[in-house]
Amino acid sequence: MLLKPFAIAGVIAGVLAVAPPASAAPQSGAGVYPPGNCQPGTFCVWPHWDHPNGVPTATPSLVTTTEWNGNITGFNYYNYTNRNAEISWSFTTQGMTLTGTDCAPPGDGFFYVPMTVTKVSWRTHAC
Repeated sequence: MLLKPFAIAGVIAGVLAVAPPASAAPQSGAGVYPPGNCQPGTFCVWPHWDHPNGVPTATPSLVTTTEWNGNITGFNYYNYTNRNAEISWSFTTQGMTLTGTDCAPPGDGFFYVPMTVTKVSWRTHAC
């Protein structure tokens, strides 16, 4: 069926795309959405969209001040540090597991579908 490759390509394009966060200093509430319950100096990941009035209020699935490895569900995140983070992820669809990394400068961002976040590390270079 010819449509299946296009459907998979569409899913991959959606998975790889991450909303571009603003470049302001993190302590000023960088990004489209404020940090909500993510504290200064931390990197937070939420498992689903929970932004009533534009502020995340759900309990994050991850809050870290250090590099982290594991498996949590992640949909949106807030980098409330002054460093660039690298997020490693995986996503399974139609029997295929996709993996990748995204750079997360200070501020907010999200994946277009919930992903399994497997690692957060600090980047020494620009996004």
